[in-house]
Amino acid sequence: MSKEFAIGSKVRVVVLPPYVKTADPMPMLRPPDVISLGEEGIVIDRRPGGYWGIRFAKGAFLLDSQYIESTDTPPESHLEDVGEDVT
Repeated sequence: MSKEFAIGSKVRVVVLPPYVKTADPMPMLRPPDVISLGEEGIVIDRRPGGYWGIRFAKGAFLLDSQYIESTDTPPESHLEDVGEDVT
């Protein structure tokens, strides 16, 4: 099952695909070195076939969810409340 991402959320490349497809109206295949491992982008849309349109510094590309992960962190818990001061 593929991962789901919210439009506008930040994602990071965790594995480089063998090639990347541009998110243009007429997509083109590009070599994988147009993006780098660990590069962050913003999800711009969801495409058929399990692809996500992601805006990177060098342009918008289509990536499958297996190549990306979310960088949005969950809210931090209130760990400082654990050590209450009883006086």
